[in-house]
Amino acid sequence: MATISPRHRRDDFDANRVYEYPQHLREAIEDAPTGAGVYTFHGQEGDLPLYIGKSINIRARLLSHLRTEDEARMLRQTQCISHIRTAGEIGALLLEAQMIKAQHPLFNQKLRRNKQLCSLQMAGDMPQVVYSKDIDFATQPDLYGLYASRHAALNALRAVADQHQLCYGPLGLEKLPLGKACFRAAIRQCAGVCRGDESPEAHRERLFSSLLALRVECWPYEGAVGLVERDAEFTQIHVVKHWCYLGSATSAEAAQELSQTARQVVTHFDADSYKILCRPVLTQSVEIVLL
Repeated sequence: MATISPRHRRDDFDANRVYEYPQHLREAIEDAPTGAGVYTFHGQEGDLPLYIGKSINIRARLLSHLRTEDEARMLRQTQCISHIRTAGEIGALLLEAQMIKAQHPLFNQKLRRNKQLCSLQMAGDMPQVVYSKDIDFATQPDLYGLYASRHAALNALRAVADQHQLCYGPLGLEKLPLGKACFRAAIRQCAGVCRGDESPEAHRERLFSSLLALRVECWPYEGAVGLVERDAEFTQIHVVKHWCYLGSATSAEAAQELSQTARQVVTHFDADSYKILCRPVLTQSVEIVLL
């Protein structure tokens, strides 16, 4: 008996219509710029946007959507396409993340706002799960990893233990009977601190070393800074404070105003902005101005 592929089970998929795009979409794409920025697929007027994306070449990225069969349903619902230019890739990434979390587009699955961001922090010799609602992740040292839930944080700790032969007992992942070794030591998945094969000091040192790759970097400035991006058409200064994106300006004066406004606003650590900004800020691979 023939097996029907999952794609053919979709009621909303009609192979004959995949490439039948309305003229207004063709015109929107032809008018799109070839520079960096963010674009939005809009459905019926008044509805939430269907999809928000970013690219260093908006027109080329829009054309690629037309060649993707799995996006036929979204394209059939699209009434118009809008775009916002940025001076570079960093600005496009920051603006896309901000718009998705503010507008909740139907077809975007990532970058949803997370209200219970977690990390791992050492409490003595044992890692514990901490929450961004309780401490400022931008300024708190010795945090390891960013996770959407306690469950995800503990799973990450378990993966570190498995990779480095750490014992679940001292990590708080498993309660060991007094004087008993863990099962993983018997099958050589634990180096055996629980039965005296290695010292607690050696186990602790290996734990700290294995966590270093997950360390969350503290914000390296006292206040807000501007990341400067330029292209042939214009310059943008992206204002950032405590890894939070506060907006972009096209002049030093406007960026300074944004930074002044930021002093009156409580900023909350944003994992998406952190992941976008961490490397360019710490390596100074982009021009940075103090505000």
